[in-house]
Amino acid sequence: MHQSTSLRLPRAGGTFSPFVASDVPRHPIVAQAPPATRIVYAAAHVVADPLAAIDPATGGAIDWEATLAYRRHLWSLGFGVAEAMDTSQRGMGLSVANARELIARSTAEAKAAGGMIASGIATDDLAAGEPATLERIAAAYLDQAAFVERCGGRIIVMASRHLARAARGYDDYAHVYAKVLGQVREPVILHWLGDMFDPQLSGYWGAGDLDGATEHALAIVRDNAAKIDGIKISLLDAEREVALRRRLPAGVRMYTGDDFNYPQLIAGDASGHSDALLGIFDAIAPAARAAFAALDRGDRARYDAILAPTVDLSRHIFAAPTYAYKTGVVFLAYLNGYQNHFHMIAGAESARSIPHLVRILELADAAGLIVDQERAVERMGRVLALAGIA
Repeated sequence: MHQSTSLRLPRAGGTFSPFVASDVPRHPIVAQAPPATRIVYAAAHVVADPLAAIDPATGGAIDWEATLAYRRHLWSLGFGVAEAMDTSQRGMGLSVANARELIARSTAEAKAAGGMIASGIATDDLAAGEPATLERIAAAYLDQAAFVERCGGRIIVMASRHLARAARGYDDYAHVYAKVLGQVREPVILHWLGDMFDPQLSGYWGAGDLDGATEHALAIVRDNAAKIDGIKISLLDAEREVALRRRLPAGVRMYTGDDFNYPQLIAGDASGHSDALLGIFDAIAPAARAAFAALDRGDRARYDAILAPTVDLSRHIFAAPTYAYKTGVVFLAYLNGYQNHFHMIAGAESARSIPHLVRILELADAAGLIVDQERAVERMGRVLALAGIA
């Protein structure tokens, strides 16, 4: 039965109504091997250290044990970890020094756990907002690539804000990517992050529209296919992803970064499927793992049934402004007891409204993703009280 609790949730117009706990079964959290039929990375968040005497305005400090514990949780469920990506607030609070330490620590932990890991490289060693030459941009990428390789990890080449500013057109992108890919040891994952995730990446690949950008990205993939494991695109456009997926060279994977349409993209069609590298998998890992188990068995109906309610949650967490989604991911980790506070580096816990957070609780509970309803209710109550809501 549905159970009403003493928690009263604020509604539009200043009214309140009780939180009614869902009786949907919880998804089990048990150690499992990686999925057999898909490669799946969860982009993982970082946990701030609220007791560090560091002003969040300067980025803040990381609680390393809690941060690494969450990665061990993801590995135990069979997910790979995509490290130092935008989910970990890369470029939005995570300092360059912390990004490097995060990569080093997580790669060591992955080896100990037998887990899969790939880490983002970017050009954030260069001064923010300042122009840079193409050669300096390539050198910044390569310096971070060498660091990841020394740690023993795989590389995800993130889109560069500096390159987006400096490039005059496709040829400049082709030059930088060819130089970087020509010097990495192993095939990498390219990352195309849409400007809804990062407005500073508008016009990436040197085209003024997405059709042109798609052609440019595909040309770079084809010219460097031997050094590319796959490409992740985060454009929230399922048709564009499928169209590009069908045109990729043999052996180059499509990793979906579409947090709106992931069930059908991963399930695929007669022409193929997408693998996954998703921020939402940080938040819905138990449900996603259960869905992949069904997909491995060939049970598409069960796969769809498990993931359908998570899409409502994901679309809410990634609602505009999309780049604020990290707040919802961390909030859910707090509700579920994976960290003992709702505090983020750079003070990003303030990026979403109280009604937005309230809806996360309800949607996560409806999807069977609240581990302990009593604990979540108590923690939601703390957040409301801090906001002056009795």
